[in-house]
Amino acid sequence: MASVEPAAVTVIGLGMMGAALAGAFVDRGHPTTVWNRSAARADALVARGASRAETVADAVSASEVIVLCVVDYDAAHAILDSVGDALSGRVLVNLTSGTPGQARATAEWAAERGVDYLDGAIMAVPQGIGRPGARVLFGGDKATLTALEPTLAAIGTAVHLGEDAGIAALYDLALLGIMWSTLSGFLHGTALVGTAGIEPKAFTRQAVEWLGAVGTFLPGFAAAVASGDFTTDVSRLSLNADGLDLLVRTSAEQGIGVEVPAPLRDLYARGVAEGHGEHAIASLIELIRRPAGA
Repeated sequence: MASVEPAAVTVIGLGMMGAALAGAFVDRGHPTTVWNRSAARADALVARGASRAETVADAVSASEVIVLCVVDYDAAHAILDSVGDALSGRVLVNLTSGTPGQARATAEWAAERGVDYLDGAIMAVPQGIGRPGARVLFGGDKATLTALEPTLAAIGTAVHLGEDAGIAALYDLALLGIMWSTLSGFLHGTALVGTAGIEPKAFTRQAVEWLGAVGTFLPGFAAAVASGDFTTDVSRLSLNADGLDLLVRTSAEQGIGVEVPAPLRDLYARGVAEGHGEHAIASLIELIRRPAGA
């Protein structure tokens, strides 16, 4: 059985992530064309075997698969609008971070020009691209993604979330929100124990074990949210609200900032004030779904 030659790919945008994407395609044997507004960004990739396009139009004409990874959607459309109908009949894989609305609007832009469009969110740091565990979440036409999977395997595992072009951005921001909250909480905790002279390494050992335990709470939270049953025999909201108040007070007493725990204290206190004091922490979903004052 004859082997299938790796598909040609063009990567537009060579920041840290774009360069990592292009490098992964090169390493997997894909004929890879690269373009960046600052041409020197392509030098290292060209030395590894990529082809440099002198213009965006040249970059688009070089491949049927165009991977776009730039700083934001304004930059993306400045590039896309410059080539317009030249993308017709090609596949545009947009890995630019933005809002779901921006992704959907770009999908409409692509459809008007006969461009197959996939919007993706990369769940990995640049150093993780092409390595086990790297995932890219996608929204858009499943058949288009299925056809591209052998090519996209160079950068990570492709996960199809749905036909909605905006769904990957929605997941991306939701998951990053968890990460940002967790990392901010860790930094606050590190600063707090640091006031007693405890080294970050020592605290981190405890934090990692604790986060592993906290992760096991999530399926129960999800079940409570899905059912709307917030009864609990574990830990009621009012107790946690009191704990957060202690955390804020202790942080102030120890001379560190309260920017991380104070908003959480206020949210939990609002939950208690609105009648959820005897309910599980998961009951806060009702407040989060309804902004204060609504």
